Amino acid sequence: MSARRKARKRALDVLYESDLRGTDAARTVADRVAHGDPPISDYTVTLVHGVHANRARIDEIIAAYAEDWTLARMPAVDRNILRLGVYELLWRDEVPDLVAIDEAIELAKALSTDDSPRFVNGVLARILRSRPLVG
Repeated sequence: MSARRKARKRALDVLYESDLRGTDAARTVADRVAHGDPPISDYTVTLVHGVHANRARIDEIIAAYAEDWTLARMPAVDRNILRLGVYELLWRDEVPDLVAIDEAIELAKALSTDDSPRFVNGVLARILRSRPLVG
């Protein structure tokens, strides 16, 4: 598994945990870094902080493109995979678009339902086609 793939998985773990507990993701990742087991990469921290800082806009975008689904209705893991995918797709210029989408799909395949990879792909593909403004 590549270093970036591990970083994404760890970022998803932090985002998912924070979502379920209703806690601050930036604080959760800081606690994980301080604890050091498992080690948390700089890219994991970057992803968590990026999603956390832009979460309101990310959630607006997901809600607008997830046809017939609300964020509250989505499984928590899918919701956080999409948050991570949207952040990489729209805020991380060094990550190729198709890599951001493929990595999100791979997380969905490994960690969610049989229908989740197709759902994640559909939402992210619609977002990619229209490239909503961020900021």
